[in-house]
Amino acid sequence: MSLYAYILLFFIQLVVLVFASNDCTPTRCRGNGPAIRFPFRHKHRQPQSCGYTGFDVDCDHNNNTVLVLPSSINVNVKNINYASQTILVSVQEHCFPQKLPRLNLSASPFHFFNPEYLADYIVFNCSTPERSVLGMVITCLSDSKYKFYAFNSNFSMESFPLTSCTRTCEILSAPWYVFHKNEFYLEWSDPSCNYTKFDSIQCPDKLPTETRGAPKKQPKKQLITGFGCFLAAIILAALIYLGIRFRIGRENQIKIEKFLHDYRALKPSRFSYSDITRMTHQFRHKLGEGSYGIVYKGKLNNEINVAVKVLNNSKGNGEEFVNEVSTIGRIHHVNVVRLVGFCADGFRRALVYEFLPNGSLEKSISQEGSNRVSLDWEKLKDIALGVARGIEYLHEGCDQQILHFDIKPQNVLLDHNFNPKICDFGLAKLCSKEQSAVTMTAARGTMGYIAPEVLSRTFGRVSYKSDVYSFGMVLLEIVEGAKNVDTNADNTSKVYFPQWIYNHISVGDNHFWAQIDEEGNSIARKLSIVGLWCIQWCPTDRPSMKVVVQMLEGECDDLTMPPNPFPAANSVPESYYEAELPIILELE
Repeated sequence: MSLYAYILLFFIQLVVLVFASNDCTPTRCRGNGPAIRFPFRHKHRQPQSCGYTGFDVDCDHNNNTVLVLPSSINVNVKNINYASQTILVSVQEHCFPQKLPRLNLSASPFHFFNPEYLADYIVFNCSTPERSVLGMVITCLSDSKYKFYAFNSNFSMESFPLTSCTRTCEILSAPWYVFHKNEFYLEWSDPSCNYTKFDSIQCPDKLPTETRGAPKKQPKKQLITGFGCFLAAIILAALIYLGIRFRIGRENQIKIEKFLHDYRALKPSRFSYSDITRMTHQFRHKLGEGSYGIVYKGKLNNEINVAVKVLNNSKGNGEEFVNEVSTIGRIHHVNVVRLVGFCADGFRRALVYEFLPNGSLEKSISQEGSNRVSLDWEKLKDIALGVARGIEYLHEGCDQQILHFDIKPQNVLLDHNFNPKICDFGLAKLCSKEQSAVTMTAARGTMGYIAPEVLSRTFGRVSYKSDVYSFGMVLLEIVEGAKNVDTNADNTSKVYFPQWIYNHISVGDNHFWAQIDEEGNSIARKLSIVGLWCIQWCPTDRPSMKVVVQMLEGECDDLTMPPNPFPAANSVPESYYEAELPIILELE
């Protein structure tokens, strides 16, 4: 679960607790115990506003409902009659009369039921039994030697002298039955409203307790409190989110600054963001847009046209920027786009390239649109050969091997003479030249140009042969876009074009080349055969880019037809599994 989900859950619980703090729902200590509601309240389950002072009850370890009377005398509440305002209690002590001398119910809202039975009593300890019927024996205090008697205070000592007795204590305002029974009733009356300013309860109207119920809640106060908590939650979550974004952005910025310091010897110019704004004329002329940013046309001070790619900070963690500068910054080849400079101004980043006026190869070979530039077969061959040489240089001409991983017509730009230049190194990887395979944590590239092993290791290990596959798809797309032949004419609408062209070449069917002159026919067949070699599903069956360049520079008649790159779904060549390529690690 994400951090934001935890924050949201925390504040939802907070709001629930705020509203629950005013919850006066009746509760019980046990299933058959008395219901605890206004004016009583459970001291640990309900807020103070749910009951009156002195009506607090609790649950003991046996789940008995316990009420504390003055002088810390605990009684178990057996029943609560809210209509008659009486409670049936039983004493927890073995001998309740022993507690009576210090019991002062006037300090509590309760008093004994039936006040007409109340009287004052004097307790005597007698060494011999007394025959007077006016005295009540307190059995829990008496034994075989001594008897304790409770006499009404109105008893006349002169009329019935107690010769063998000693006066022990006096009990005030107690009913006679407390000396004999362990259970008795208490009743309560409406308590006074003498509360301090800290009490949240309001004294209700003078109505019977049964009909009055709990004090009225204050919904307006609840709504204000709840809304305040919700607003605080939103603000805090926003602050945490911004803090995390700032911290991540700051870490990325430090990483990029360290990289630029390490690569400062490569000498691409560094521009400020104001320079980028000025050279693009406030980002006026938009050339295109990709997944990592928008490309604008601009001019340097010396009137040289440039293409400015403003990176989108919401995607990636600066990897696109680092990849571009670390790869293009060290490459100097006629078929690789030149990095003029870069901008790393705080969280704003941009890349400045040489401007290529004829756009991408895709626009020149696409059959859609009226802006398509018609290229002859010789120029298409030169473009294909230039791209191949550029990829060969990436694989073998640098100190470290560079794998592009996104070769496609959109990433091949054409200058004013239609010379091709490879661009967009955002997915590129620097690898050791001594080894020939690379570890990857996730697939990268564009669907339709991604090699099978990049999507699934079942077909082999990822290596420089993955770029060979992508280049083969580019060659076949050049042929498909330039031949201007309807592949649907012979019920091939559902046939994959590379398979369609393989089927025709393998049987020597030259019908679809009929409208092309002899030289164009030879070039088209060459590009097709080389492309079919490059898209072999098994990486070890594909040629290296050095061999591809030699094939494109040679004669068409010298080329042999490759194996069928489209085997049946249930037949996978053993070479897919037998071929072993040593694994190498990506260079940081």
